[in-house]
Amino acid sequence: MRLVQVTVPAGKRDTVTSALDDNGVDYVVTDETSGREYTAIVSFPLPATAVEPVLDDLREAGLERDAFTVVVDAETVISQRFSELQEEYEENTDNGNRISRDELVARARDMTPSTYVYAVMTAMSAIVGTAGLLLDSPAVVVGSMVIAPLIGPLMAANVGTVVDDDELFVRSVRLQFFGAVLAIASAAVFAFSLRWTGAVPLSATSVFEIGEIRERLAPDILSLAVALGAGVAGALSVSSGVSAALVGVMIAAALVPPIAVVGIGIAWGAPAEIVGSFVLVLVNFIAVNFAALAVLWQQGYRPQRWFEYDDARSATVKRIALFGVALLVLSVFLVGVTYSTYQTTAFESDARQAITAELERADPSLELLSMEVENEPLPAREPTRITVTVGHPLAEDPPPLATRLRERVLRTVDQPLVWSPPFQANSEVTVTVRYVASDDSPQGAEPVDEAESRDPPVVGTRVGTGGESNAHLSLARVE
Repeated sequence: MRLVQVTVPAGKRDTVTSALDDNGVDYVVTDETSGREYTAIVSFPLPATAVEPVLDDLREAGLERDAFTVVVDAETVISQRFSELQEEYEENTDNGNRISRDELVARARDMTPSTYVYAVMTAMSAIVGTAGLLLDSPAVVVGSMVIAPLIGPLMAANVGTVVDDDELFVRSVRLQFFGAVLAIASAAVFAFSLRWTGAVPLSATSVFEIGEIRERLAPDILSLAVALGAGVAGALSVSSGVSAALVGVMIAAALVPPIAVVGIGIAWGAPAEIVGSFVLVLVNFIAVNFAALAVLWQQGYRPQRWFEYDDARSATVKRIALFGVALLVLSVFLVGVTYSTYQTTAFESDARQAITAELERADPSLELLSMEVENEPLPAREPTRITVTVGHPLAEDPPPLATRLRERVLRTVDQPLVWSPPFQANSEVTVTVRYVASDDSPQGAEPVDEAESRDPPVVGTRVGTGGESNAHLSLARVE
């Protein structure tokens, strides 16, 4: 509910009250005694969805030229006429549950803080997010999302587009770009300081093995759905007048962690590892803007003046088309990563089954303790190394397995469902077999690489022989 107060210029009192009577609005008229050109102040309660159509009727009566309007929240209105008006708009309104155009613009402006506050909050959210990722702490990462002020510029830019407010649009776009660059720079500087001082004494490989970081290195197509959902939720929260705080956290959840990963990759000098995270940042920014702009336009928000409608419509259509094309292009990358992830998972599953079967065939007492597969960075995602850890009885020496496992894995990857793009033929995969001697309850047993007790490494293909050590497998097809 809203309480609206309008100042009525001389000669407009009867026009204003007649328009309110025609709309079934209950009102109070108070004489204005400031000595200016106003003769009265009219106060009247309205349902939130009725504010825009009623104010449009009053402006058509000439109120806008000389008067100003105040719209505030009203907790309770006790009036039979207001109840009837509320029921009418709930049943027949074409506005849905959206607030008025003027309120929307005011909310959008309020959501874009001053540059200083925005810069400080953005930098802090990036730094806290970086710390949370390096700590592998979901709670700290969530905390960085709470303080991120990213929802304001994202929503305000699209509000400025649909109502043809160029000033609001330009300022919000600048804040978006500034915020993204500042967040990446803040994350990179903070991460570099941790690396330089030895506070995080890890190599790039170890850093990218941290769970919270690894999750953001290879975004799939579901990331696009998250960003689009965040944009829709953000637009609906702003246009309905409800609190946007929780939706702001959702939008930050799509943006802050991958931004922090990009900063970490820059600090550790591993640009190839963060290609996926950088693409994810671009996808999220574009998708949120795309979804928010489409929702606001679909809800019927238009410029106040009719002659501005064509400009707003043209700008909206062009920007929606631009965002759509950009999303299609970037979605090709996401689809490729999704398919590559599926292929990698299938390869790992089939390789694990093949190795398990070969161990059972060689000696039932042997046990596959673990199998780790290392892949190339995006976009290739080709397997480069398989490390197999085999457990064997303490009193027995394990049989030589590297060549046999090599051959078994080669037969596995020859299957068409596994061996297909994005993997490339003739890529070499290194298989390392490690042994752990133990009794029924191994304690303190040290793994021994087969390379330490067998012949030197030999690079071979599917046809040929090699030592029982680090066996390099060629994944080329051999008939």
